[in-house]
Amino acid sequence: MASSRDRILDAYEDLLAVEGERYATLDAVAAKAGVSKGGLLYHFPSKDRLAGAVCDRLLALAAEDVQRMRTAPEGPARYYIRTSHYAGTPLDRAVVAVSRLQQAGDDRARTVIETVSADWLNVLHETLGDRNVARAVKLMGDGLYFSALHRALGGHLAATEQDDGLLAVIDQITAGSTAPIDQ
Repeated sequence: MASSRDRILDAYEDLLAVEGERYATLDAVAAKAGVSKGGLLYHFPSKDRLAGAVCDRLLALAAEDVQRMRTAPEGPARYYIRTSHYAGTPLDRAVVAVSRLQQAGDDRARTVIETVSADWLNVLHETLGDRNVARAVKLMGDGLYFSALHRALGGHLAATEQDDGLLAVIDQITAGSTAPIDQ
């Protein structure tokens, strides 16, 4: 069973994703997590600390993903495209929650989203050797994720069988990435 702290963070993420920052009150989080408000405040003395913990969670999960991306046998570009689907994973939930905080004007959330995005782009750039090719791969993956996220929010998880064609395109794009076209 998850710790009270993790249940509180999970509840906060869920409320942010479904209801938005405005409705993710401390009372609502405590009720959803099945803890008293005092129990919530023991772990997170303020809503800012709760938001900071969700941001920290995203940074940790994204760092793990960057490591998997770096060491993926298929290569970082194929890994990025193949995993650019909303599947309700802890990383997915943290991305959505922190994005909702960013929408509400949270500067730390904005910084975290930018940091995570830059980390993924940097791995692609390091591997592919060309920033423009890396950006093209990243933007393709971001588009896939955006589309899959909106399908998931509508109750329809995206099918990934269609990715074989996209992965073939990624292979074509990345095969020519050794000749830099950076300007």
